[in-house]
Amino acid sequence: MELNYIKVGDYLLPNLTIEKQNNEEINKYGCLRLHYLKVNDTALYTTLLMKDKLTNHLISVSIEAENRLNSLMEQYKNSDKLLSEKSKINNQIEWVKLMNNYKNITEEIILKELIYI
Repeated sequence: MELNYIKVGDYLLPNLTIEKQNNEEINKYGCLRLHYLKVNDTALYTTLLMKDKLTNHLISVSIEAENRLNSLMEQYKNSDKLLSEKSKINNQIEWVKLMNNYKNITEEIILKELIYI
């Protein structure tokens, strides 16, 4: 890796820029992973930052977490008979309770397996 320097006054400063690496955005899970790395795993955070791989890591965690969330929610929806469209119309409160419960369970799984490792 070759560094370019810029002369500022009497000093030569390294020209450090981060190139845009991906079109994907970092979602909630990527931000949680970033916060976890900054607070609890500073060695890995610093290593990824210095190698210019932090953004790619956060984007991959974001994508993987979203995919995992969608697949687990589909599994929960398909496994429960109370989550049919008919029950959604007849008993909306119960349907919303079940969906919120499944979403909370799914998010706990994602946090333990992908974010806080």
